[in-house]
Amino acid sequence: MDDILLLEAIERYLGGDMSTEERTYFENLRKNTPEIDQMVVEHGMFLHQMDMYATHRNLKHSLHQAHTRLLERGDINEGGELSTRGRVIQLWNKYKRVTAIAASVGGVIALFISGLALYFAPAVSGNQLQQLSNDIEAIKKNQQYQGSLINEVQSKLPAGVRFISGGSGFLIDTKGYLVTNAHVLKGNGAIVVNSKGKEFNAAILYVDTERDLALLRITDKEFIHPKSLPYAIKAGKAELGEEIFTLGYPRNEVVYGIGYLSARSGFDGDSLSYQLQMSANPGNSGAPVLNNNGEVIGILSTRQASAEGVTFAVKSRNIYAMIDELRKSDTGFAKMKLPSKSSIRGIDRKKQITKVEEAVFYVKAFSK
Repeated sequence: MDDILLLEAIERYLGGDMSTEERTYFENLRKNTPEIDQMVVEHGMFLHQMDMYATHRNLKHSLHQAHTRLLERGDINEGGELSTRGRVIQLWNKYKRVTAIAASVGGVIALFISGLALYFAPAVSGNQLQQLSNDIEAIKKNQQYQGSLINEVQSKLPAGVRFISGGSGFLIDTKGYLVTNAHVLKGNGAIVVNSKGKEFNAAILYVDTERDLALLRITDKEFIHPKSLPYAIKAGKAELGEEIFTLGYPRNEVVYGIGYLSARSGFDGDSLSYQLQMSANPGNSGAPVLNNNGEVIGILSTRQASAEGVTFAVKSRNIYAMIDELRKSDTGFAKMKLPSKSSIRGIDRKKQITKVEEAVFYVKAFSK
């Protein structure tokens, strides 16, 4: 499709000028063509910024015209000497509202110009990425926990511990080894919770901040080791545009999400991660990202604050790299074998979810 015609179509789509048939066709085109979907997101942001700029420019022009009229009528004496204190007070009382408006508009325009400069600047600051870990204390204030769940957590932990952060994690071995993001584990201890609300003590074995990965092991005697894992962990590359889904814990129960792989690299060209087009919320960090064949292709980690639905996942091959490093330094990992075959390939999505959620856990980090 010609670039000019494509931009015209995007503007008509964003402006609501398309017919029902055209809109349906264009939405299917977005869904099946990641490049076009990305153009729609970026062009929408650009048009929004330009609308804001035009609005503030018109307002500034109106204020300038009002100021000129006041000068012409002699209502204000810009640059001249003020005769009496009473005249100053009188003018202040008369025009303090105009002054306040002008000051407010000036502040807004300054902020807008700064934002516009940041938006078009080639260097992108790291604070545009938002980690998807959760603040446990905030969760407790904003969500209603079941009493039995809280009591059970307290009974498994030493007295005086403080919850710090949380996220998701999933098993990579039948012996209770599970992986999450390094930024999820902000404390020095952790517990994990399964989809049935059962808590288990876990040990933090390794934290790889460079790859943003961490390895834990469930040490609780009540944990029943699965005979096998339903998914495979993909060692190779994922395909651009392939549909993906995830299961994680942005709330106090497992949540399903769906999307597609929109770029082979992550934020600012990061080669360790993929860019995804899917919704994600705090608590999704560490959740597995699977393709339709039931293969884990990544670990959900961050989202872009300035673009709706743009998220990033650490590539699954980094799990293999982390385990290889552990094998070199600790013989205890020599026999660990990551799952290479998926038993949920080709089955109904609902059945895939049922099997996968048994291996996905809510990770809660605490400080002793």
